[in-house]
Amino acid sequence: MAGMVRLTRAQQQARTRSAVLDAAVEEFAEHGYADAKIDRIAARADLTRGAVYSNFAGKRSLYLAVLLDHAPWHAAAALDLPEVIPVTAAAEGFARAWLERLPLAGDTAAGGRLRSRSVAGVFDDEPGRAALAQITKLEALLLARALEACPPVARRRVRLAELMLTLLHGADHLAGTAPGFGDLFDLTRACGHLAGIPLTDEWDPPHLAFVPPAERCDAPWTPPDGVGGDGLLVILGTARLGAAEEAVRAAAPDDQVTVAVVSSDPAETGALARLRLTDLTVCLRRSFPVGVASTLHIELDDGPSLAAAVEAALTGSPSDHTTGSPPHHPADAVPGPRSASMPEHSTGSRRGLSGGSTSTPVRRDFSVGDETEIAVRIRGGRIVAWASGRGAGHAVAVALRDGGAGQP
Repeated sequence: MAGMVRLTRAQQQARTRSAVLDAAVEEFAEHGYADAKIDRIAARADLTRGAVYSNFAGKRSLYLAVLLDHAPWHAAAALDLPEVIPVTAAAEGFARAWLERLPLAGDTAAGGRLRSRSVAGVFDDEPGRAALAQITKLEALLLARALEACPPVARRRVRLAELMLTLLHGADHLAGTAPGFGDLFDLTRACGHLAGIPLTDEWDPPHLAFVPPAERCDAPWTPPDGVGGDGLLVILGTARLGAAEEAVRAAAPDDQVTVAVVSSDPAETGALARLRLTDLTVCLRRSFPVGVASTLHIELDDGPSLAAAVEAALTGSPSDHTTGSPPHHPADAVPGPRSASMPEHSTGSRRGLSGGSTSTPVRRDFSVGDETEIAVRIRGGRIVAWASGRGAGHAVAVALRDGGAGQP
């Protein structure tokens, strides 16, 4: 027919995906995750079952895509916050932002879970539970870093953050299973009161003393567009997100630490990490002053491309991330910074860079998956130290810190 515009293949795929998501919102809101059916979603969208599966691997990945696409509370106007907020007020503000997404009085059980972006019952398998545990550890670190910057300034407030998240996740669960139970104002004040409890919150993991040192190198750094800058880049799989604190605590006070999240299953565990960490970041932005804990950045989009860029810099060409190759820049036998240069809050390995002994070389592994742990230090647009495997973030954070001994 004259005047008809022929859609490209990409445009048709985007239209089909949008139709599936719209239909899935209705299905999940009416029946909940457990009772939702792919056949009914396909019928609602006037598509075949195959068309749904051509866009989404299964019901779980589709549900996560719906939650990521359906977040009206993210669009709420930013609050005009003072430049300095005491920790008690900050804790209460974070609780208020968190509780805004809880189900409303007239919501159905299924609709309420969709509104609160609940994943209860979605990840009951062991890999899913393990991923949730690691994601929650990273959530606690992000919240703790913001709380630590609030007066009275504290060296570590991870235990406070864990208590707050335990209370708020519990409130989220009860809002779905026992609607009307509890008072939101009391919950908010309770989070403020938690900030006043004296907690023993030390950081001294014994295993860090046995982490192999980072390797020194000198390689040009060409990051993906929009990502870069000097500092520490730590690439972590969803099963290793708790290791982010190892880099954060060992880093110099002015080091920019970027944690890039990767997964062997981007549509499920990767999407789960994106969902939870995005929601938490929104709450932080609405309750803490701009710039608080700005030395820690979470990268949710470019983890695989950052890993490929690191591999390309250190080997000359990226692989398919199934095997690793040694860098063509050999490690130099130079001493690392001594304990005197370590920040007051940092403990663990005193070795900064690999030395003359080659009996225990650093494992060279660029594979990307749930267990990934790769770290590099970037200075002046070049990678000057790197490590992979358990403790990589700590090893690189210690290496060449503060421009100390062994700086290229």
